[in-house]
Amino acid sequence: MSLENKIKATAKNIEGKVQEAVGEVTGNPEDKAAGKAKQAEASAQHVVENLKDKAKQIID
Repeated sequence: MSLENKIKATAKNIEGKVQEAVGEVTGNPEDKAAGKAKQAEASAQHVVENLKDKAKQIID
């Protein structure tokens, strides 16, 4: 996984966790849902990067 993409995905995950927590504290379901969506997107980014790494290992 490229370091840059890993950092971006991790940052998005943290951002999502914070947004979800803010939504929980303020009672705002939209913020909570948006935070969960960001976390899911970050997870998907990690999966894609891991697949790229596996493919590169197979090719090399």
